[in-house]
Amino acid sequence: MEIAIVSGKGGTGKSSISAAFATLNGKVVLADCDVDAANLYLIFNPSHEEEVVYISGPKAVIDYSLCTQCGICIDYCRFDAISLVKDKVTISDLACDGCVLCSRICPENAIKMVANDKSRMYSGSFRNGEMVYGRLSPGDENSGKLVNMVREKAKQVAIKNNLKTIIIDGPPGIGCPVISTLTGVDKVVIVTEPTLSGLHDMQRIMGIIQKFNLKAYVIINKFDLNPSLSTQIKKWCKENNIAISGQLPFDKNMVEAMVQGKSITEFNRDINISKKIKLIWNKIINQKKGADFLKRSR
Repeated sequence: MEIAIVSGKGGTGKSSISAAFATLNGKVVLADCDVDAANLYLIFNPSHEEEVVYISGPKAVIDYSLCTQCGICIDYCRFDAISLVKDKVTISDLACDGCVLCSRICPENAIKMVANDKSRMYSGSFRNGEMVYGRLSPGDENSGKLVNMVREKAKQVAIKNNLKTIIIDGPPGIGCPVISTLTGVDKVVIVTEPTLSGLHDMQRIMGIIQKFNLKAYVIINKFDLNPSLSTQIKKWCKENNIAISGQLPFDKNMVEAMVQGKSITEFNRDINISKKIKLIWNKIINQKKGADFLKRSR
């Protein structure tokens, strides 16, 4: 079973809850698909049994033995990636979009496109099973493709180690990497927060989930910071036949657990928030597949 945890926006506590789910019971495969800002490896410190180079796309590089500093490439670059730095034409790795235009218009053929090979996918074991994650180099493109690579590797690892559950920590937002995260999963958990942006972005990602006919579960994290907005979120979910799996209070122990390199359920299983997370997990695992929101359309 593949369970994706997504959020629609950053900062809702998605990764903390993913880490808690991954350390509740038996061994699992944990896939960190937030490749633009992977962070679960900081908590679990997995072994690196396999490292795969990910080619994200081409980048422009100047051969200064041919370059005459004419500056034509500066005028044509629409991404402002080329500029004069100390009287020398320089291409910014972060700003370069790999569009190839500069290499085509250079009169001296001094600009070449080279494969960008700084991104990586890692696979190894952690203290409660196996872990796969990707790390996209800053400024690199095609994060959705790297997400797909991470998920495929996670499936292979699950089969090899006879592990029945894959927990996917998805990226925020509704873009290409989120779509790659959701494709083909069994269940989706949306972690939201009682803010206007939390509600709005939850509604946006539900629109994506609906297109995949997936069963969605909503967790309202830090619900007690704004009870009125929490009530508004619950009302919207009820009107749209979406299951509210639970509410989690704001708890400083979540931060303390991260400081100590642990999930909240590892940090202290007996405190209120850990017990609530376990109840939510059991509810999600034990419910049948299907899409709650499809009841309305039927």
